[in-house]
Amino acid sequence: MSKVAGEGLRDRKKRQTREALSRAAVHLVAEHGLDGVTVEDISAAADVSPRTFFNYFAGKEEAVLAPDPETGPRLRASVIAQPAGLSAAEAVREALLAELGAEVNEDREFWTRRMSVVQRHPVLLAGVLAGGEQVEREVVAGIAERVGMPVDATYPMLLAAAAGAAFRVAVARWSADGSTPLPTLLTEALDLLVTGLATPPQS
Repeated sequence: MSKVAGEGLRDRKKRQTREALSRAAVHLVAEHGLDGVTVEDISAAADVSPRTFFNYFAGKEEAVLAPDPETGPRLRASVIAQPAGLSAAEAVREALLAELGAEVNEDREFWTRRMSVVQRHPVLLAGVLAGGEQVEREVVAGIAERVGMPVDATYPMLLAAAAGAAFRVAVARWSADGSTPLPTLLTEALDLLVTGLATPPQS
């Protein structure tokens, strides 16, 4: 678990507890299946009480997915804040790469195990899709603001959807063959979008 810049001791401990619970949930569900694991099992594995568990997650499904409610707003702000000289597609690329960070490559085994768990349980897959839709709406809003278009215009909606597809393709390739770092695969996929969706069409 890496230290986040500017993070206080209390916040770091909370983040570490959240990560420990999520990791315990993923490992236990991978071994016993979702129905074979309880909140009490996860709490015990993370060495906290069930009461503490519910300070972080609503249930075991959420613990496995561990969604970050700030991901969407953070990506929206990042898309808007990218240098003015970048095209909208380049801004989305840079925002996604910054969000991804380096930790995912350092912890490939955990990421791939979580993906495997999600794919085996429809309720978890539905949760991932729902969370992805929420993030995508925020990205659409960021693109729309950056290019001065309505959020229901084709360009921002298409670019955000295409970026999401590029991310899924990169993750699928990475999970199948971890020899190439995920940021490299994501850059490759997003560069293709930059070529074809760099700027909105002129009306």
